[in-house]
Amino acid sequence: MTDFVDSLGPGLFRLVAAGRDAQVHDVVLAVPDEAAGRPGEIVLGAGVTTAPEALALLGRADAADASGVVLKAPLAPEVVAAARRLRPALIELQPETSWTHVIWLVRAAIDHAHAPPGESGDDLFALADAAAEIADAPVTLEDARSRVLAYSGLQDSTDPARVSTIVGRRVPPQVIAHLRACGVFRRLARTSDPVLVPAGPDGMLPRLVIPVRAGGEWLGSIWIVAKTPIPPDRVQRLTDLASVVALHLLRLRAETGVARRASADQLRAALRDGTTAPVPARPPWRVVALGGDTGDLRRRLDLWEAITHRFGWHRPLLTDLDDTLYAVLTVPDGPGRDAGSMPWLEHALSRVRSHDPALYAAAGGLARTPADLPRSRSEAAELAALAASGRLSPGLLLLDDVWDAVTVERARKTTGTSLLSGPLPDLKAHDEKHGTAFLPTLAAWLDHYGDTKGTAQALDVHPNTLRHRLKRMAEVTPLELSSSQIRLALRLQLDALLNAD
Repeated sequence: MTDFVDSLGPGLFRLVAAGRDAQVHDVVLAVPDEAAGRPGEIVLGAGVTTAPEALALLGRADAADASGVVLKAPLAPEVVAAARRLRPALIELQPETSWTHVIWLVRAAIDHAHAPPGESGDDLFALADAAAEIADAPVTLEDARSRVLAYSGLQDSTDPARVSTIVGRRVPPQVIAHLRACGVFRRLARTSDPVLVPAGPDGMLPRLVIPVRAGGEWLGSIWIVAKTPIPPDRVQRLTDLASVVALHLLRLRAETGVARRASADQLRAALRDGTTAPVPARPPWRVVALGGDTGDLRRRLDLWEAITHRFGWHRPLLTDLDDTLYAVLTVPDGPGRDAGSMPWLEHALSRVRSHDPALYAAAGGLARTPADLPRSRSEAAELAALAASGRLSPGLLLLDDVWDAVTVERARKTTGTSLLSGPLPDLKAHDEKHGTAFLPTLAAWLDHYGDTKGTAQALDVHPNTLRHRLKRMAEVTPLELSSSQIRLALRLQLDALLNAD
């Protein structure tokens, strides 16, 4: 329920009581003195105006096992207290919001979450055309990040800046700099009044900008190329149209948010138990653990969503499991770099790591069927743990390239720090009592195959110092290193001791 409310936006809804964790598949209007909903339904208290009526509706919804109840603010304290004792969630609706709009918005979001993607963008293009007809000028509809959502078909009186905006699906940087210098974005974020923008660089004509808001939240703007002043009555009609655009933007955000969460839930289940997943049709795939220097999962998700969108993967297959963020990427046969593929990830990571060198992507082995996804996910998690601990350098990590580190790590965890016998207990006791460095010395000696010069360089000591240290170690305990099995056992135990968490 929390995800559902979040996807619809804080400008309209607030979750007052979470209730039980339940799926939502429909929305119904409350009818006085009748059963209030069924499992999976949200009940809208459209006719509820008093606290006793609200309490009665909550009681009926609880008896019917409904998923939630929506009531308009302000809520009486006794209503909030009652909701926290009952099973349905209680959602507060902003007082100025129309119930008709709520029904339309919520039902659209629910329908989109349980059906293939629709044609919501077509409605925005129709609204852009309607705004262009009112203004008799070219129009673009943009979100609060200056991304173009739709544009009108009218091309008369346009300018190069508008053409660049439409072709690039984003306002050009030099135009954004001009708008910031004029204080346009600050005004749009704070007011519902139209904003007149003066002519700008590269032949940019003046603009009339109509903010699009809902519940006090700035969602986007209607941008009109105003080569000549637009009459006040038409400006008013455009302002009225902005409220309709706001509903469409809310619907689009809700559809995207709910659909994304539904996809993330399916992907999470696939990574856990190998069920059918919303992955690209053609295998093989790799499960990739995505990380950085932040331990906060929400911040990690926001960061990687921004990266995927920046580099063109607009519907990324991302989900979280056991406090780790995962993506599923395709492995193409040829050299292509399609969004959501491993070559694409390598390119994107190389670009962003110049600004954030702690970022890494740890890719498990190939998954050729959905049943292979849990194994690939487990391997990705092992690599991510090695990167997070500093045992592997950040960047793009492939199991194929660092399989040896994973093998040693598995053995290290199995070996543990409890020493069975051999020379290590005595050497460890001597180090602890006298402050010597016998254990790391032996590890370096084994790593360099008994080469005195290489071992001394690794330890940053003189070769004579190393020879003296080895002699002292042999005096403390017998060192029998002729057997390859003994050398392997010693090195695994040393790795466990020297890298104990």
